[in-house]
This record gives sequence, C-alpha cells and structure tokens, in this order.
Amino acid sequence: MLQRELLEFLEETGDAAFCVNQQGEIYSWNVAAKELFGYTGFEVIGKSLYTVLQGRGALGTKVCACDFYTRHAAAEHCKIPNFDVEVTDRSGHRMWVDLSTLMFKDGRTHPRLFVHLARDITKRKHQEQLLHSMLQISKRIVAMSDGNGNGIARPAPVLPLSEQEQGILRLFSEGKNSAEIAGNLGITLQTLRNHLHHANEKLGTHSRLEAVTHAMRRRLI
Repeated sequence: MLQRELLEFLEETGDAAFCVNQQGEIYSWNVAAKELFGYTGFEVIGKSLYTVLQGRGALGTKVCACDFYTRHAAAEHCKIPNFDVEVTDRSGHRMWVDLSTLMFKDGRTHPRLFVHLARDITKRKHQEQLLHSMLQISKRIVAMSDGNGNGIARPAPVLPLSEQEQGILRLFSEGKNSAEIAGNLGITLQTLRNHLHHANEKLGTHSRLEAVTHAMRRRLI
C-alpha cells in the first residue's frame, strides 16, 4: 500500500484516525478525528500531537511526545500495544481514549509514519473508577465488621470457587479492569466473562462488585 492510498483509506474509516511522523508531528487527520477531538485538520497538521492533545497515560506520565516516536522509529521491529491515554479536546475537556498504533513505511523514500486509531472510552473509565471506589468502601466495611468484637453472621455455604475464579475476583478487588486481568492471565475477555458468570452463580450474586464483596466476606480472596 502506498502512502497516498493509506491516507485515502483512513479518511473513509469510521474511527478517529491520524498519522504522526517520527518527530511526533501530526501528518494527517481524518473527519472522525475532528468529530472526536473537535480540531480540524487545518488546525493541527504540522503541530506536535502532545501539544494538541496533552496526552497522559494511566499512571499520569506524559505520552505521545516527540521522544515516544523517535524511540520507536529507531527500533527495527517494533510492535506497540494498545494503551489508554487521557487527552484534552478542543473545548478543554479531558477524555479517555483507547489508542492503537500501526507502523507504516512506504518504501525507502518516505519516512515512517505512526498510524493511530482512537476510540472514546471515557464512560468505561469512569465506571472503572466508580467500581474501584466502591470496592475500597467494601473492604473498609469488611474490616470494620471484623474488628468490632462481635463477629459477623456466618453466611450460608456455597459451591467452592475454582482457583481461576478466586484469582479473577482477587484482581478485581485490587482495582484492575477486565482487559488488564485478561492480559495478566492470558485469557480472552469472553473467557473472563464466563469465569465471572460462574463465580456469580456459585456465590448467588448478580454483579462483579457483589461477587468481590461476598468473596471478601467469606474469606475466599
């Protein structure tokens, strides 16, 4: 595929797509990117991606700056995994996107381009943060119940959880999200959902939060 064909293809895709050169400068910007971030191509092409979007990673570190692209461009065989980045849109609002990256090189005469596809995951991130907060509250409630000197009511027996089910609930209790857990365990998201479904059936619960809370109360995790 030639560079011209690549840019034509990206213009037609429904996902926000843009290309960045080895200096971290925006080379192309499709219509979906304008709809997602609010900037027109005229406003951003030729500018530093970091200057435009002010990207921060999940740990609060600066991402998508110049050194990110020069470092990866220098590698012979470089595969960049998807990652979550918090950015600022044109109106000044912060939002989370899932960013995927492809390396593209059109022969020897054209420099490498980094092709990014971005999807809005702000709602998912907010849900994860809410779940994490609720889990922390549940842990404190369990700790208070255990330390009040009166003991807690003994729950009815349930079918035992498998090691995998216990491990998954333990990771959820630590605040990890589904994608992180699936990656850590080397399983698909569908397999993870199946394990969570079985854990809910065994515990008599109906949600991830309920399952984690009940497992903690029963000393299963």
